[in-house]
Amino acid sequence: MALLKRSLGLFLPQLCRATNQRNFSLSGLCGAIQKMTRVRVVDNSALGNTPYHRPPKCIHIYNKNGVGKVGDKILLAIKGEKKKALIVGHKMPGPRMTPRFDSNNVVLIEDNGNPVGTRIKTPIPSFLRKRQDFSKILAIAQNFV
Repeated sequence: MALLKRSLGLFLPQLCRATNQRNFSLSGLCGAIQKMTRVRVVDNSALGNTPYHRPPKCIHIYNKNGVGKVGDKILLAIKGEKKKALIVGHKMPGPRMTPRFDSNNVVLIEDNGNPVGTRIKTPIPSFLRKRQDFSKILAIAQNFV
């Protein structure tokens, strides 16, 4: 009996470690927006809210390193059209005291920077207030995080 307890005692930590590793996922680490990333449109524009069989996908990021963070502009393929969008939330954890979202959120914008919709349905990060480029998007936002 002592031998059984000893063998189970040695085996139990390995079993717990194996089950913990099975539940571990790397998808949260890959949450930054890059090419072919599926995104969610969070404004009330007609183009972003009507259902379609393909989700909106990022096809280009307008920065140097090719990885989109909050505040970057991207080119979006949505319903067979190309539209510009602004990233207002992404899954990847950022620097300290910045929020991490459950989905990759974007707001559709026109070529001149004006938002297409009139409301933003989800909270957006408050550190976007420091940037002067997005004053019209901040004006239509309901709440901030």
